[in-house]
Amino acid sequence: MNRTRRRLLNLALATAALPVLTGSAGAQTYPARPVRIIVGFAAGGGVDIVARLMGQWLAEQLGQPFTVENRPGANGNIGTETVIRSAADGYTLLLVNAANAGSAALYGNLSFNFIRDIAPVGAIIRVPQIVVVNPLLPSKTIAEFIAYSKANPGKINMASGGNGAPEHLAGELFKLMTGANMLHVPYRGAAPALTDLLAGQVQVMFAAMPASIEHIRAGRLRALAVTTATRAQALPDVPTVGDFVSGYEASQWYGVGAPRDTPSEAVDRLNRAINAGLADPRMRARFAELGGVVLPGSPADFGKIIVDESEKWGKVIRTANIKAE
Repeated sequence: MNRTRRRLLNLALATAALPVLTGSAGAQTYPARPVRIIVGFAAGGGVDIVARLMGQWLAEQLGQPFTVENRPGANGNIGTETVIRSAADGYTLLLVNAANAGSAALYGNLSFNFIRDIAPVGAIIRVPQIVVVNPLLPSKTIAEFIAYSKANPGKINMASGGNGAPEHLAGELFKLMTGANMLHVPYRGAAPALTDLLAGQVQVMFAAMPASIEHIRAGRLRALAVTTATRAQALPDVPTVGDFVSGYEASQWYGVGAPRDTPSEAVDRLNRAINAGLADPRMRARFAELGGVVLPGSPADFGKIIVDESEKWGKVIRTANIKAE
């Protein structure tokens, strides 16, 4: 009996020494093994960059590896379905992004319902998209770009990470509101799209700031405007699209999701760890360098973002008659 009590006491002391957050016993024992974060796009894009930053933070805080796996294809739906079909135990997570918000409207034959089948865990950041052009294009402002596109129909190719990707939807909203003439060229992820933009194979992209900001700073791409309602602190001299096109607004956002029915203890512990990262000065500074505004909050808060964005971009998809590849 004394031996048993001694073992229990030693276990309790060992557990207390771990970097745990407050919560139930179930929350304190999670995670007990490595966790996968599935990214539905190619490595090197904004989704991938944010996943790796947050994965490193979670690993440091929770004491287990958080490994990023890229499963590109079908505008992120291959990666999403991988997570939905995984065990609901907290060991397979999804890096949710704005592309997920348009999936239901874009694809009529999905085997899942994103809002029903993915449990929101926590939002991470919201970032502007940037209207970036290859420096060979003569346009220096949004007004000049609109005029150039209309004067040269069929000559401006607009790259995106795929049909219905955030870059595509932001561009389609721009076309609806301005009459700009652009031909959409979808890629299997934002990273290869940016590669061709840098090479001059395409002329413009409504790119997420994390993936494009270093190219802008180095002069390899020209930023015409950010897509958010206000200017970005990371690029304060770049105007907004709304300065030229009244009412225009678009943004990319990122968060973490898990399969439906994932234990609440795991969800809550992950949410607290994510929010701790968003409050950490080092992490906040890193996200700010990428143009990100942190989005601390509960799983329910993140769920509301997903629902609101799904409604907004669903309307754009239907109005522009965007079809899946």
